[in-house]
Amino acid sequence: MGPCIEVRGGGKTYASARGPVTALTDVGLAVQEGEFLSLLGPSGCGKSTLLRAIAGLDPLTSGTIMLRGVPITRPPERMGMVFQRDVLLDWRSIRDNVLLAAEFQGLPRRAHEARAMALLDRFGLGAFAERHPWELSGGMRQRAAICRALLCEPEILLMDEPFGALDAMTRDDLNLELSRIQQDGARTVVFVTHSIAEAVYLSDRVAVMSTGPGRVVEVFDIDLPRPRPLAMRETPEFAQHVAKIRGLFSRLGIVKE
Repeated sequence: MGPCIEVRGGGKTYASARGPVTALTDVGLAVQEGEFLSLLGPSGCGKSTLLRAIAGLDPLTSGTIMLRGVPITRPPERMGMVFQRDVLLDWRSIRDNVLLAAEFQGLPRRAHEARAMALLDRFGLGAFAERHPWELSGGMRQRAAICRALLCEPEILLMDEPFGALDAMTRDDLNLELSRIQQDGARTVVFVTHSIAEAVYLSDRVAVMSTGPGRVVEVFDIDLPRPRPLAMRETPEFAQHVAKIRGLFSRLGIVKE
């Protein structure tokens, strides 16, 4: 059996007033069924561009992306996405925002109401189901966005720096919950981040991308056991993985030692 997602010779060029701008060049990447893979790199390296291409939202200008051997030409079924911003609709309740995922797919709302409430309860939002997004904190809103992405039980979950704007404690809490969700559901996750520690904590593998234009430079296996309590981040084994990736960033000139 081949990989779940495979990118071959992926390139992306945008037109601009100053001429073509290349965001990605010759990207090669394979994501296996059921694994959690993080795309890690500095701002502007094309991580989000690559994720949008995988989602079928913004196609590549060269190369191909395959989902189980079939080229992705539009947003695939059974794929959920969480964006950097929660993109909740302020005029709908939190429960109705979560149920929007079913409505978009033409699925019966009533059949998904129980799962929506179960997800909201799991993420500590059950008591806020009838509130509106503007009544919630940033962390609560992002929890609701994750619930929406999970509503229709996607086999593949794409996440574009979903915790980047959150405070450290909220980010830790959501990292722990996401790790549990991955273990419970055995779904394939592609997660974009610029935090080395976050990538190591969450991932089975970490794909490091370079700057200008972006490409995958190296993929690291993270052989830390699961489940992963937050305290694992204080272990020597965790520190070794972080140091190895930071060393690559240093050699690439992305961080200064």
